[in-house]
Formats: sequence, C-alpha cells, structure tokens
Amino acid sequence: MNRPHHSRPATCTDRRVSRARSGAVHTTGAGQCPAFRGKSAQATHAWAYRRADTVTLFALRTKAAKLSPRVSPMHIDRGLRSLKQDLPETETAALAPDHRDFVSALATGLEIIRTFDREHPRMTLSEVAARNGINRAKARRFLLTLHGLGYVRKQDRYFELAPRTLDLGYAFLSANGYQSIVRQHLEHITEVTGESSSMGVLDGADVIYVARSAAPHRLMTVALNIGSRLPAVATSMGRVLLAFTPDRLDQILARDALVAHTPNTITDAKALRACIAEVRSNGYCIVDQELESGLRSLAVPVHNQHGKLLGALNVSTNAARVARDTLEQDFLPLLLETAREIERTVE
Repeated sequence: MNRPHHSRPATCTDRRVSRARSGAVHTTGAGQCPAFRGKSAQATHAWAYRRADTVTLFALRTKAAKLSPRVSPMHIDRGLRSLKQDLPETETAALAPDHRDFVSALATGLEIIRTFDREHPRMTLSEVAARNGINRAKARRFLLTLHGLGYVRKQDRYFELAPRTLDLGYAFLSANGYQSIVRQHLEHITEVTGESSSMGVLDGADVIYVARSAAPHRLMTVALNIGSRLPAVATSMGRVLLAFTPDRLDQILARDALVAHTPNTITDAKALRACIAEVRSNGYCIVDQELESGLRSLAVPVHNQHGKLLGALNVSTNAARVARDTLEQDFLPLLLETAREIERTVE
C-alpha cells in the first residue's frame, strides 16, 4: 500500500552555506536567515558594514540565530566567516584609498582645507592645485564648493580659510568634552608650576593640541594654540601616545624619515623604539631639547574609565630654568594626579 508522501521540514543537514566561484554566498534550504536570504556576497558585505558600527560579529550571529532558530550556529558562522575577513580589525582601522567604501572626493576636499597652514595662509588656484597634486579644473571645483559652503574665502586671485572651519575643530572638542573638563585642570597645573601645560592627541604622525593653558613667558619660536601640530616622535606627548599605540609608531617609521630638529634629536629608529618602550614601562616621558633647543617637557598618558587612551598631558619648561630632576620630583606627581582626576570624570 502506497502511503501519501509528505514533505518534511528541512533539517540542519539540508542546509549548506557554500561560496561559489564567483564569490557569492548562497544559503539553501527552508528557514534560511532573512538577513542573508538571496543576497550576493557584495550585498551581504554591505549590510554587515552598515551594522558593524553598532554590533559585533557575535551580535550578527545572535541576530541571525533569532531570526532563523532552526539554522545551526555552525552554518551561520560559516556564512559570516567571509564577512569577518572584510570588516576592519579594530573600530579605528582606516580604509585604504582603493577600498570600495572610500570616498575620494571627500578626502580631497578635506586635504585642500588642510593645505592652508601657517606657511601658506593664502594661495592662488594654481598653488592649491600644485600642493594637492590635482589639475586646476578639479581644484577650482573644490574651492568653489568650499567657498559656497562658507569654509573658504576668495579675495582677488587668492583663497584663504574662513572662520567657519573652526566649527570642525570645535565640534571635536565639544563632542569629547575636552574644553570643559580639561581646561580647568591645565590652568591649575600652570598656576602651580608657572609653566605652560597642554593636552594633545595623536593624528597621523603628529600630536595635535586640543587644550592648552599658556604661561606668560614664551618658550618656543612658534606660538602654540589649540589645533597646533608637532611631530609626535620628537615630543613628550607624542612619545607617550606612541608608547600606547605601537602600531602607529610602526606606520610612522615605515613611512617617514626621522628628522634632526636639534643635535639632541633621536634619529635612529632602533634607539627611538627603545626610548618609547622605556616610556611605556615608566608611564611618563621627558624630552630634553630634541624638538627645539632650550625646550624641556614632561608628559603622561590620560585614559578614560574603561582604560581607553584619550590623550596626553604635558608641561613645557625652559631647560635653563627647570632641571630634569625638578620635572620628575615636583612636576610628575602633579601631572599624574591630574591625569587620574580627568580619568575619573571622563567616560
């Protein structure tokens, strides 16, 4: 007697996640995860990228399992394995210029803004094009766009930054709370020591000043303000930051030659690595007349309550007026205590 045939629900063994030669990820069988159903590898990867800023791969796996409880974790993991290879290794990993998600036009516009500096406050169209390695027509379109947005001013043949560019920096300072939290601490350091104090963060190969309390006497030939940049490898704040981000040091040494700013500057890569390793071990850094003759500075790291590196605090002094022992015995305890106070208030 023939029994009627009833189709059975697909089991885990019926479902296979395979990668075709074209690179597409196919999920077969009933109950496949809606997040991935019918999607090519490219579409699936794009979906993962959109979610990667708020959830981890573990969360993706959990989400997929909830949407399709009959699919085994093994099959979900197999489908996600290719996604993991494409996601940045860390939340701060930078995209390469040739990456499909890299917006070249945005990068060029920001680089044009950065082209204007102390040595080049006003430039012609040709100068902007030459400094950015682009043709005049392309430079013109970018400059006119920035002019229309209010970030660039034009006077006769010359272009210069408009005050609105300050909004970009102040947005960072406001978002991180540096102005309100750090400034009062820096002012206290300056009041106690009589010396200038600052807070800086790492940006590429530079340390950029995000907060500062200046003493009446000027130390450097160049005036330092919020937004000022100095080479990280030759400054106390820069070396402290590099000590806790060794991958950045590797990138700098692989790309840039070490410059001798003074006869005291460390220009040997091996010696610099040893110096920065000592900084990490000690928890502070003293740079003695390596960036500029007569300038001696001390810096310590600042972390948040979760141990994430926020930046570095420093005190800059005149080498003829403040001895190295004074920095270590009198100024270092003050900086360390200030860093701890900031860490208690910053999330």
